[in-house]
Amino acid sequence: MMNQPKRYLITSALPYANGLKHIGHLAGAYIPADIYVRYLKAQKRDVVFVCGSDEHGTAIPIQAMKEGTTAQAIIDKYHPIIEQNFKDLNIEFDIYHRTSAPIHHETAQAFFKDLNDKGALEIQETEQYYDEESKTFLADRFIKGTCPNCGHDNAYGDQCEKCGKSLSPDELINPVSTLSGKPPVKKSTKHWYLPLNKHEDFLREWILKEHKDDWRSTVVGQCKSWIDGGLQPRAVTRDLDWGVKVPVEGADGKVLYVWFDAPIGYISATKQWALNNNKDWKPYWFDADTKLVHFIGKDNIVFHCIIFPVMLKLHGNVLPTNVPANEFMNLEGDKMSTSRGWSIEMDDYINDWIKPENGGPALADVLRYYLTQIAPETKDSEFTWKGFQDANNSELVSIFGNFVNRTFVLMHKLCGGKVPAFHNDLIDDTDKELIESIQNVKNKVENLLEEYKFRDALFEVIDLARKGNQYLQKKEPWKKVATGEQQLIDNCLHLSLQLTANLAILTNPFLPATAKKMCHMMKVVDKMLEWENAGSLKLLRTGYSLRAPELLFRKIEDEEIAAQLEKLKTKSSIVNRQSSMENKVEETKSETPNIKSEIVFDDFAKIDLRIGTIVSAEKVEKADKLLKLSVDIGFETRTIVSGIALHFKPEEIVGKQVTVVCNLAPRKMRGIESNGMILMAEDKSGKLHFVHPGNNIDAGSTVS
Repeated sequence: MMNQPKRYLITSALPYANGLKHIGHLAGAYIPADIYVRYLKAQKRDVVFVCGSDEHGTAIPIQAMKEGTTAQAIIDKYHPIIEQNFKDLNIEFDIYHRTSAPIHHETAQAFFKDLNDKGALEIQETEQYYDEESKTFLADRFIKGTCPNCGHDNAYGDQCEKCGKSLSPDELINPVSTLSGKPPVKKSTKHWYLPLNKHEDFLREWILKEHKDDWRSTVVGQCKSWIDGGLQPRAVTRDLDWGVKVPVEGADGKVLYVWFDAPIGYISATKQWALNNNKDWKPYWFDADTKLVHFIGKDNIVFHCIIFPVMLKLHGNVLPTNVPANEFMNLEGDKMSTSRGWSIEMDDYINDWIKPENGGPALADVLRYYLTQIAPETKDSEFTWKGFQDANNSELVSIFGNFVNRTFVLMHKLCGGKVPAFHNDLIDDTDKELIESIQNVKNKVENLLEEYKFRDALFEVIDLARKGNQYLQKKEPWKKVATGEQQLIDNCLHLSLQLTANLAILTNPFLPATAKKMCHMMKVVDKMLEWENAGSLKLLRTGYSLRAPELLFRKIEDEEIAAQLEKLKTKSSIVNRQSSMENKVEETKSETPNIKSEIVFDDFAKIDLRIGTIVSAEKVEKADKLLKLSVDIGFETRTIVSGIALHFKPEEIVGKQVTVVCNLAPRKMRGIESNGMILMAEDKSGKLHFVHPGNNIDAGSTVS
């Protein structure tokens, strides 16, 4: 094996904290990195694994607009959810940080200032779309218009989500601001740029020569395409009020572009980890004897292989040794997409599967197993619920779990629950073949992991379990009881138990919860899982008593899979329907509001409006949008059913005063008779607000 570096710094792409993350993200940048890190740590190497939430960029304020809240509230909401999701799926970072943290802002600003002071950045004045009504320069995502490619009339300034074409705001037909609904104007603005065109020679030498053989061909190919197409200066600042402030004079109202600030998050996370552990962070970023590896999806290749390396080189940091980017993972025959509802969120998988009654941590390992088995290492792959079920039932249950369970059951039945002795004088060719497989698999798995071939490495592990089953079938120790051949039984089960211990070591990077459970059954400490122990036939001592067998995995039934498929289809239908409604709302906002037909005073005088106080509120069963309210209107308390459940939680509105239409004819909704209607106001974002007097007045007071 090649000489090992002194230390390793492993990063996974920082996920946007603007919503839940799906399992496609998990397969691309997080499970492969976690496997690699667990392997390195089992080798007792100096390794730090960093990640964190990317909390800047337009995605955050856009989500805040959708949810009717602030950007800070969005990141505070999603950061802990995503962090916990990773923990529940056994992704074990040394630190999961935040780019909103003060240490990150300081680090990113110092990085920018260093490059600017060195003259490595250029200042250019350009024209950019500007919303005169909101007095704001518009980021691409704050501009909508008609797609020139497919004619979709709600395409964004950076991409049409209907046809997938990448766009610029200038390409949109009839562009409008999403902030005001008005057409934007062009206005001159100044920005700082990273002149990538000046670094083409370095990139050609570094990527296309030095790494053309050890990086994945898809990564090198994409980099070559970018470089051959001619690199252009890229803005590192933008006009926005959310992000890391640009730390130089003349940059008021500007922040660092998120693609510039986010990868610096790896550095600030390392700094915070060092502070937490009383370590020195600098060697991990400045010492040439550090192996820096970025795990990403293919949509991040240009940032991690071209832009960030140029930044690191200018700043004097180490460059990435490898960037094992994965392709995309599709879902049930279609591209995975949260915006279309065609996705399986990590949070949903955890809630559906990782419960004690459903399998607990073992089901986290099942997902890790299947996503690694179909990892999109060289081309796009596809997740299907049937494939997930088959991987569990046909391999984890029938091969891996079956071998371990048979070995323990037979050991307790035929050897008194203790590790039997091994009789060297009775060894035969079948024994020798299994011993050779145990001793050889370590190097096979090790070499594949060092080459980032996680799918192939996992195959070698499951194949060893398969050979264990074949060995038991050939030996048939249960048949030797009648003939009194106890020493042959001992040899068979001794080797099977040593194989079980080896499987725990080899499977630990892939299925950590399973390895831990196997250690519990064998009554050994986790130290046995150190990589140097793999291939040994002396892991379990003769005469050592072991615990009773426990099933490592359970069978997944057809009904469970059918339920997941139905859930996916239903979610997609709901999301697409909501998206269609939102688009109609956006179209309506940009138009002059329609005034209803004229009425006379006598028409208005017929309406009995009174102030009411909400006494209680509860959700209506099987109706996502309805709340059942009890409203005190002075002379009586009425039941009113209102379609406001998507905007208000029941406990938040008890005690609120509202305006009630009291003489509206009763009507039944979901079997509940509603006697009245609550008046609501809808703002530009679609959020509802109560129409109330402002100050508390007596319930039943008339409104005229």
